[in-house]
Amino acid sequence: MIRHTVLFRFRPEVDWSDARARAAEAATAGHPDHIEEILGWEFGRNMTERPVAYDFALIGTFADRGAVDRYLTHPDHVRGVELWREIATWVVADFAVA
Repeated sequence: MIRHTVLFRFRPEVDWSDARARAAEAATAGHPDHIEEILGWEFGRNMTERPVAYDFALIGTFADRGAVDRYLTHPDHVRGVELWREIATWVVADFAVA
């Protein structure tokens, strides 16, 4: 199993009142409806005011590296990346779990 973890940080001019942020969140929420490789999907808005905190996080569970690769190139995921790219930067970590 692979856990795909992404943390998003808004660009300085963006917050949750921006319609683009809500559109990116909605696209992320809908990925499991379109991408069969997703076995588990958790996401949410940050709840802490700490300066090191990111604004949004997601954790996806996939069977193996091949499933992650298919997810990354799926048109629905690519559309979501385009939405996030407009408003945020992000960091990614993929790790194996037993």
